[in-house]
Amino acid sequence: MSILRLAYVTQFLIALIAVFVLWSQVGGQSHLDLMPWYVKLVLGAGAAFAVVKATAAAVSHDHAWNGRTLKWLGIMVALLVGCGLASYYCHMYLESDEGDDQQDSAVVGRTPWSACLAPTGGAHGDGFPQYRPRLGIEA
Repeated sequence: MSILRLAYVTQFLIALIAVFVLWSQVGGQSHLDLMPWYVKLVLGAGAAFAVVKATAAAVSHDHAWNGRTLKWLGIMVALLVGCGLASYYCHMYLESDEGDDQQDSAVVGRTPWSACLAPTGGAHGDGFPQYRPRLGIEA
């Protein structure tokens, strides 16, 4: 009996990984990052637990597809639909700070170090501005 328990624990851990990988791929990792931890815990662990209980129900009877197996598969599908609804809620109502960062980085001609350089004009006559370091003291 202890080998069967070890198998169920292993299946739970694998199902937990599978649920969160599926959730991040289908629902989007950015929405999953915005979601509160307790929602992810309840829905993810609940879906993995339902997988294990469905397997245990299938193993305990002569026929794999019985009433208890279908009940736990239904609970698992309901929890996965809850995962989708939670991702949709985060998509619609929770704000992300990614949009602000993308607008700042989309400025053409700006480099991270351009704030430290001051244009000096085309000193070599080639039409391209030359830059000198900005030391905080304007001459």
